[in-house]
Amino acid sequence: MNILVTGGAGYIGSTVARQLLDAGHRVTVFDNLSSGHRAAVPKTAAFVPGDILDRTALDAVLAGEPFDAVMHFAAFIEAGESMREPGRFFRNNVTGALTLIDAAVAHGVGRFVFSSTAGVYASKDDPLVETDPVDPASVYGATKYMVEQTLEWYHRIHGLRVAVLRYFNAAGATGPRGEAHQPETHLIPLVLQVAQGTRAEIAIFGDDYPTPDGTCVRDYIHIEDLAAAHLAALNGLGERAFMRYNLGNGAGYSVREVIETARLVTGHPIPAVIRPRRPGDPAILIADSSKIQRELGWQPQHPDLEEIIASAWQWHAAHPAGYKD
Repeated sequence: MNILVTGGAGYIGSTVARQLLDAGHRVTVFDNLSSGHRAAVPKTAAFVPGDILDRTALDAVLAGEPFDAVMHFAAFIEAGESMREPGRFFRNNVTGALTLIDAAVAHGVGRFVFSSTAGVYASKDDPLVETDPVDPASVYGATKYMVEQTLEWYHRIHGLRVAVLRYFNAAGATGPRGEAHQPETHLIPLVLQVAQGTRAEIAIFGDDYPTPDGTCVRDYIHIEDLAAAHLAALNGLGERAFMRYNLGNGAGYSVREVIETARLVTGHPIPAVIRPRRPGDPAILIADSSKIQRELGWQPQHPDLEEIIASAWQWHAAHPAGYKD
């Protein structure tokens, strides 16, 4: 198939692009490089600089050759930032996605795979299933759910075949691709920056949550497993017209457990300080991914937290300055 990957210069998008190429697909990456890295784009993928808010640029790409599918990763992702700058998130994540969806339908694209989030759910102690109540705790989560709803209507009205993938916490590294955001806000790379000596300490935002050790609990999924689920979903759209799946390991780890595991992997003491809670942070988010395992045969191959952090540590040790574009 010929696939357009928006946000394909980012952490997840570039890994999916590489797996698509390895599977024999043709890939065009469309990215404005506001947070992605040109160096992360696979060398055999076509690269087109552009913004999903620019309909003219999207039309130019989609009219150039027929595309079988769009895989959409070009979103702002920081929940805390979304609570400070809601307009920026609604504009990019919702208006940008709508612009892309309209362009895809206008140019006859038949399949659309959407990078959503577990942040759409209301928090609960047990693993979340796809039928659990939706109640986003942040503007970020709300924007993702709005796009999910948009895609459902475009499926009904235009026959667009859609896969919605609700991520939990992507983590780890693979080959030349690791997690490096500017500024960095994700827990594992921040913890590893302390081990590298580029950060003095790691902040724990809240230690009074209703969890065993008082810190937030999250489900971490290796980037390779996450990417493999996208290929399974893309193929699954040949038989299924609309799919919605959780992607996670089904195991939760607290912030303190992540820090302790990083200390074990790196051999560094990694000092930690307690800070106030951040708005928009649910106490617990753990995935029940049995639906995609049952229906598409996807199975995490790297579920161990120590392995996930070790792969990330290996990448950060080899790339102390992150990407060099």
